[in-house]
Amino acid sequence: MSSLREEELINILPKDGPTVEEVKKYLEKYNDEFIIIKCGGSVLVDPKLFGIFIEDVVILKKLGFNPIVVHGGGKRINSKLSEVNIKSNFINGLRVTDKDTINIVEDVLIEFNKEIVEALNELACKAKRITSKENNIITAVQENKDLGFVGTPTEINKDLLTETIKVNEVPVVAPLGLNKDNQTFNINADTAAGSIAIELKARRLMIISDVEGVLDSEKKLIPEINSKKANELIDQEVISGGMIPKIKNCLNVASNGVKAVVIIDGRKNHSLLFELLSDKGSGTLIRE
Repeated sequence: MSSLREEELINILPKDGPTVEEVKKYLEKYNDEFIIIKCGGSVLVDPKLFGIFIEDVVILKKLGFNPIVVHGGGKRINSKLSEVNIKSNFINGLRVTDKDTINIVEDVLIEFNKEIVEALNELACKAKRITSKENNIITAVQENKDLGFVGTPTEINKDLLTETIKVNEVPVVAPLGLNKDNQTFNINADTAAGSIAIELKARRLMIISDVEGVLDSEKKLIPEINSKKANELIDQEVISGGMIPKIKNCLNVASNGVKAVVIIDGRKNHSLLFELLSDKGSGTLIRE
């Protein structure tokens, strides 16, 4: 990776991203390590943000990183379910998924997966579709009966991921899994990305969201947090609502062999590159 010459870096990096000097410092750091990138929220529905996200993944690949993309799709699923008059109910932030709903969720996520792969291919970055119908890597069991077809990963097919990377393709993973009877389950995308990161002992799990990161009681960004501090903030209800399962998942990942998890704001320009390749990271770094 470090064999990239300065003029090559100038050609690869965006003009409004981290500088060549900054990037050079970080290239060695992540040499041949897995970077799991979970993308959700408005980044996936806003064409401009989506374009920047795709560009950033392509740049990481050109720099010699091993990015693996795991995508959500909640906003699109909501729109599709509204179209067919299916009302969504949520328990602890997870969508109750009956037989009709799981078919729509699966269709939406597979279609979305295809769009992400095509967007990467258009920028000459080879990518592979990984869904419940093609190259499935997630074995799942039902999380609980009340949620219906919502699954928890029990096994990740690590070989398929490493083989995909060996042939220089970016795996693009839909948060869907199959049980032993080939029944499809909807999986929370943070949970799916976390399970993959743990299985691969990834260097980083980057969670791109619509929030700045973890905020303190005065709504200021906390740049770095460990499990002790996070649990205190949950007890004090500073971290609340949907942020609680997100943080608990991050802490679980950070305590299972992944060096750090970062929540970053996908609404900021090239936030993924700045977080990985500069001192100007703007999210919250979560360690064990």
